[in-house]
Amino acid sequence: MKATGAPPTNIDDYLALVPEPARTTLEKVRASVRAAAPRDATEAIGYRIPMFRYKGGLVAFAAFKNHCSFFPMSLAVMASLQTDLRNYDVDKGTIRFPLDKPLPVALIKKIVKARVAEKNRK
Repeated sequence: MKATGAPPTNIDDYLALVPEPARTTLEKVRASVRAAAPRDATEAIGYRIPMFRYKGGLVAFAAFKNHCSFFPMSLAVMASLQTDLRNYDVDKGTIRFPLDKPLPVALIKKIVKARVAEKNRK
């Protein structure tokens, strides 16, 4: 990500700082999350990265120099989707993927729906 003065205050500002091809990749991730998240889920910046909130943190995503990451924000959800995640670089609550290749829409939706179900149980 390009360094600037003040940190971004919303996802649009964050994405404006992300160089291609990661920007387009994260825009696709954002659209997939939005499609699966409840209508009252909100977008935010948390820990200096884009996130969706629903009864607290739902999921987050970010661009780094050599990869993008998706953060399900739940080790239990990641464990339950271990088979779906077997082809990805997964470590400590993070799913890493190439700058130019977003996670499949179906996988993102599955993660978001699992997180929403988890939040609704609490």
